[in-house]
Amino acid sequence: MKIRTPYYLIEEKKLLENMKKIAYIREQSGAKFVLALKCFSTWCVFPLMSKYMNGTTSSALYEAKLGYEKFGKEVHAYSVAYPKEEILELKKFADKIIFNSISQLKRFYPIVKNKNLGIRVNPKISYSHFDLADPARKYSRLGVTDKKEILSNLDKIDGLMFHFNCENEDVDFLEKSFNYIGKQYDTALKKVSWVSFGGGIYFTKAGYNIEKFCKILKDFSKKYKVQIFLEPGESSITMSAKLVTSVLDITKNKKNIAVIDSSIEAHMLDLLTYHTPAKMAKQKNAKYEYIVAGRTCLAGDIFGTYKFSKPLKVGDKIEFEDAAGYSMVKMNWFNGVQMPSIAVKRLNGKVELIRSFTYKDFINNLS
Repeated sequence: MKIRTPYYLIEEKKLLENMKKIAYIREQSGAKFVLALKCFSTWCVFPLMSKYMNGTTSSALYEAKLGYEKFGKEVHAYSVAYPKEEILELKKFADKIIFNSISQLKRFYPIVKNKNLGIRVNPKISYSHFDLADPARKYSRLGVTDKKEILSNLDKIDGLMFHFNCENEDVDFLEKSFNYIGKQYDTALKKVSWVSFGGGIYFTKAGYNIEKFCKILKDFSKKYKVQIFLEPGESSITMSAKLVTSVLDITKNKKNIAVIDSSIEAHMLDLLTYHTPAKMAKQKNAKYEYIVAGRTCLAGDIFGTYKFSKPLKVGDKIEFEDAAGYSMVKMNWFNGVQMPSIAVKRLNGKVELIRSFTYKDFINNLS
């Protein structure tokens, strides 16, 4: 099938590789996995993912409703702060409601006291390459830091959430962190029935020590008699999609510049936020270097600098790898640039165009 660029192409075969790792970890450790919809909400592949995962976790009402309606299974609801209207809606279908503060727990407890409730704890330790994404950064609003407050409200909750990682590929650091959390929150852990260790654990990265990871999870669960939940986003969809673009123009300003029909500002915003280049597969005998730039008016709309095996020309396709996480959930209409279509290559090899966007979508997004 020929699809007009730009478009995201999700490959179920690659997605399945991640799902099989999740299935193995579930079997070996006893941990349960809920998909972090803040990272990936493209529900056309939920039928495949739901065979291997236990449900979804959300950051606001709309994500929770999407998980409930399109994924099924367990629905975990978390938010940094809930308005009352969302709590009233969530109590109808959410299996677990997790609060970010004791004040919110107390405020809404009379409304949701019959639900399975949790509180987010900030253990004051974290793993993150970026201060922007560090949940334990100075003055962090993410989670409760006062252990006395936690202990005095254990009668209201069933579980604890420790979300303190961001792209953590260091299993040894993770082991030390679990040991630290166990010692610091021993009393509380022995009085709850479940613990979520959030997302940000990069267990699908090549070379990750999955056997040790399974042992860490199993030992912690056994010691404190708790059901462990993990909330993978990126690790669920690692290397499962690409952004396919076309070259619109070739210019030069000391260096060769290829302008494509996409935009890092509009279509891969997370990379621009963290100042990281888009990933591209290395080509053999690559000696022709180009800056690959987006078509918006933003001067810094740059995907990165890459080498190609032959000179680029208008119409050539350029593909960026690992484009599923935080891309489709963040894409926007900046400059009115054409939003990428979404396509899926199914397990049988057939490519389906799931969604394309038009001017009508653009104007309906505004007012």
